[in-house]
Amino acid sequence: MTGTKTNERPGTRATVKFVRSSAYKAREILDLIRNKSYAEASEILAFSERGISEEIAKVLDSAVANAEHNDGQLAEELFVSACYADEGPTLKRWRPRARGRATRIRKRTCHITIIVSRYDDATLDRLREREANAGRSTSSNAAEARRRRVEQSRERAAAREEEEHDADTEAEVEEKSAEEQAAEVVAATEAALEDGYDAETADSDDDGATDADDESPFGPLSHAPLDDVGEAPEGYPIKGNADSMKYHQPDGRWFDKTVAEVWFATTDAAEAAGFTEAGAKATNEGDSSGESDADAGDGTEEQD
Repeated sequence: MTGTKTNERPGTRATVKFVRSSAYKAREILDLIRNKSYAEASEILAFSERGISEEIAKVLDSAVANAEHNDGQLAEELFVSACYADEGPTLKRWRPRARGRATRIRKRTCHITIIVSRYDDATLDRLREREANAGRSTSSNAAEARRRRVEQSRERAAAREEEEHDADTEAEVEEKSAEEQAAEVVAATEAALEDGYDAETADSDDDGATDADDESPFGPLSHAPLDDVGEAPEGYPIKGNADSMKYHQPDGRWFDKTVAEVWFATTDAAEAAGFTEAGAKATNEGDSSGESDADAGDGTEEQD
């Protein structure tokens, strides 16, 4: 007389396929939890030193969750009625050996199935009486521990979603504030140009001279260095050197090596203040050479 087929056994099941482990290793652990209650099976898997125990524990929790959600059963009333591992496809690999030979490497896979069922009433009464005499309740403790794990997992997921939402909101606010600041700088520049800009009005020490320490020493789109000389004021990315009257853009060759004595918002503002881009040739080379020739000629006539 044939028994019940494996795929027709009563109960609630959960299956995981293509586990990267051999069916032999999985069966060694499955033999330990077969016909055990959910609490006992969870303890065995938790203290097992085999790596496949983690995958089997996940399948067991999934089967219990299916029984609770789909069949309305209690976790403390369930036991492992059946569990088995079928062989999956084997991955073939080759390992080089001596004298040009090769040996085959077989990477096994398996499909793990766990079926949980509810104890009958007589068995449940007997188990509860035994637990009461022993003064402990392992089944209820395991079910409660599982509920706590599920709640903690949901709380962590909700916290991650809230953090991501807050980060996106902060990024949007920062982008908007940067755009508003840029618009304010442009509006202030236009207003200053329309009214006429006087360098003495931006003089911080009221000495009538335009210094690099002034708030806007070289025009409405210039800014004095901050306490941290290497840090650029917000909205002023171009670095200027008041001694050489050169300005350096962020992608320039000497940008990092130059000490900023003034910062500009745009290249046009730097050129309007009399600065020239670093590396650009001077436009008055011819004039300077002509002057030098004239001076040389004057010197010769005086000697004669």
